[in-house]
Amino acid sequence: MKTILVANQKGGCGKTLTAISLASALAQKGYRVALADADNQKSSMHWLKQRPQTAAPIASLDWRHEKSIGDAPKNIEYLIIDAPGALSGEHAEQLVSEAHAIITPLQPSFFDIDSTRRFLKHLQDIKRIRKGKVQILLLANRVKPNGINSKEMQDFFAKVEQAPVAWISERSAYGQLAMQGLSIFDKTQKNFVEIQKQWQPVLQAVIEDPSEWF
Repeated sequence: MKTILVANQKGGCGKTLTAISLASALAQKGYRVALADADNQKSSMHWLKQRPQTAAPIASLDWRHEKSIGDAPKNIEYLIIDAPGALSGEHAEQLVSEAHAIITPLQPSFFDIDSTRRFLKHLQDIKRIRKGKVQILLLANRVKPNGINSKEMQDFFAKVEQAPVAWISERSAYGQLAMQGLSIFDKTQKNFVEIQKQWQPVLQAVIEDPSEWF
């Protein structure tokens, strides 16, 4: 089982939408997927409760309490963890100890830059990360049209000192579908497939699957 932790101490950066997008992408591909919610807001679990039975199945895990961390069905191939915003101390170490990769979504704002820099510095204090056993990927999230080529965005990641693995555009479809327990990967129409393609670099970075996704 490969475990992917979606985390950033900055609230509102799109952790849950990132987690549910990855989980549904893998489920649609035919993998056995579980989504573990470690956040007291229970956003991922609420999303899964709304998910239609006709959609690709995703197992729901409640990891809000430290004693439950690590509990997962043995047949799961990929586990996505939706981390809490206040990720620190022993709780952080427990979640990181389960992860093979950490995806950190962030938006192009001063507050995201500052918070993410401190979060990445904090991660370096965790022994498993210092030893290079966990892959850390930044995800430029909710990027406005034409934002990728702007000088502000380029300076943004220069300050963070790490290029993003992918640029995800701001789209109303994410929120609209989430209300139905769905994601963009549950749709096959051409306009949704074009949005899905933005996630290809993320999937290629963390999933060992050379076949075409879209």
